[in-house]
Amino acid sequence: MLDNVEVNSRTRTFTVVSPAQPSSVLVLVFHGSKQNGRKHREFTGRQYDTLTAQGATVAYLDGYRGNWNDARRESFFPARTENIDDVAFARAVADRLGAKKVFAVGYSNGGQMVMRLMHDAPDLISGAVVIGATMPTPESFLMPDPAPAPVPMPVVLIAGTKDPIVAYSGGGLKWWARKAFKVGGQALSMPRSAGYYAARNGITQPPTTTTLPASETTSSVERTDFRAEGRPPVVLFTIHGGGHTVPGPKRAPGILGKTNRDIRVADLVAELLLGHE
Repeated sequence: MLDNVEVNSRTRTFTVVSPAQPSSVLVLVFHGSKQNGRKHREFTGRQYDTLTAQGATVAYLDGYRGNWNDARRESFFPARTENIDDVAFARAVADRLGAKKVFAVGYSNGGQMVMRLMHDAPDLISGAVVIGATMPTPESFLMPDPAPAPVPMPVVLIAGTKDPIVAYSGGGLKWWARKAFKVGGQALSMPRSAGYYAARNGITQPPTTTTLPASETTSSVERTDFRAEGRPPVVLFTIHGGGHTVPGPKRAPGILGKTNRDIRVADLVAELLLGHE
């Protein structure tokens, strides 16, 4: 169902998929650059719709002119240059749907938006999944001023080692990606991004890593768990050979690289976020 809310005198739209019974648990889904909620729903094979079986409402939000005003300092797409308040949009959707517990899932620019929510609105969300996005370096990240106190929460990070857009090893985007997506700046590697969120959760123990069973011949999955007693976990899924894609039932266009189908992001949301309640 398509719905809308007014945010700062601007109409913002989103698509809602509801469970059979009314729910106070909400999963917000943030699409990638040049997409919208409807396109991202199809891009991911509608896998997040299955979370309604876990009793959650799912909302696919629409960015402003195909983007989110994330916290990367050097972004220059319209959502940034016009200073669109996407944090307020996320709050408005949660209020509109009567959510008492909110989880956020984001891909690429949407993953960057989820990282912004973790820093700007940690009271809003109870857990996060970031796909195909790495944590900006401190000089490239717009921290709120004053910054809210960090709120520990379960965090899931997913990245491909052969991502042609967002390098697993960190650094800046290639020149063509900077031009195409109107983003600059530097980012941490994905392992360092995971370490950042582990430290934010107060986890000091070294992580443990396991290789998951593989049926794919072109990609495999390595799971790295950062855990400590009484602390929400941080889990990194490294897709060896994977591209700028969302693991699950639907393969992305080949230009984005390989899509792993041994794991489904929706299952990870169910296990590591909804199951962590």
